[in-house]
Amino acid sequence: MTTQSMTGFARSSGQMGRYQWVWEFRSVNGKGLDLRLRLPSGFEHFETPVKDLASRQLTRGNVQIGLSVSLTESRLSLVVNETALDAVIDLQKRLGEAVDQSPMSVDRLLNIRGIAEFREADDSEETIAERDQQIMQAFTYALDQLFEARSSEGQKISAVLSGQIDRIEQLTQQIECDPSRNASAILGKLETQIGQLMNAAHTLDHDRLHAEAMLLATKADIREEIDRLYAHIEAARALLDQGGPCGRRLDFLAQEFNREANTICSKSNAVAVTSAGLELKTVIDQFREQLQNLE
Repeated sequence: MTTQSMTGFARSSGQMGRYQWVWEFRSVNGKGLDLRLRLPSGFEHFETPVKDLASRQLTRGNVQIGLSVSLTESRLSLVVNETALDAVIDLQKRLGEAVDQSPMSVDRLLNIRGIAEFREADDSEETIAERDQQIMQAFTYALDQLFEARSSEGQKISAVLSGQIDRIEQLTQQIECDPSRNASAILGKLETQIGQLMNAAHTLDHDRLHAEAMLLATKADIREEIDRLYAHIEAARALLDQGGPCGRRLDFLAQEFNREANTICSKSNAVAVTSAGLELKTVIDQFREQLQNLE
């Protein structure tokens, strides 16, 4: 299953007899799937099948779907309103000699509003059914093109995300292997800090001094944060390899990445670890920004 972007464009056109049509799709980022249709008058019956087919292939994104239909030739027919015509003739008879009783000419009748009008001739049911079938075939083709466009863009985004995950792993390894994380370095740092506390022991009771020492020891240990980063890295790679709609789950992992990076920076007892932690936060922000385009 491919990973899709939420951005894409597709267009499909066709013709049958005197009918020409064009489908256009425009897709951008969205929290869910929002399908917005623009159909010409007389083609509203396409709304249900169009939404049904689109929702089967797409899961996220604001998607605008437009259909335009035009006629290459016009077939006008004169339609007479028999009821209105009978009413005019009956009125002339009832008014008797009070009005001109000469037979009405066609010109005079046509000048009376509502008696007759030119309308586009209707096609047969068979012709309309065939036209609608071909219009839906063009829609399916355009939908497939949109899917391909989103998939192509999704592959590019996945490659960028994969590179950013690699960088997150490299920085995590750099933090893990920093000399300041050696047991002797941590012990030395603790001894210095505890010595500072001892110098102020006259203001601290024994229990408070013990609590402060335990807090320093806890802050010096970032093993759990490093282990969780490795676990999140493995999960993110698995989601990308799996493909399909994974943007929301990757966004959740990005939040977890950021939480661990913040904790590492707050616990850091070395400039090198702090620097790597800050760069880690930058890469995570870039990672999360790219995710906004992923389905």
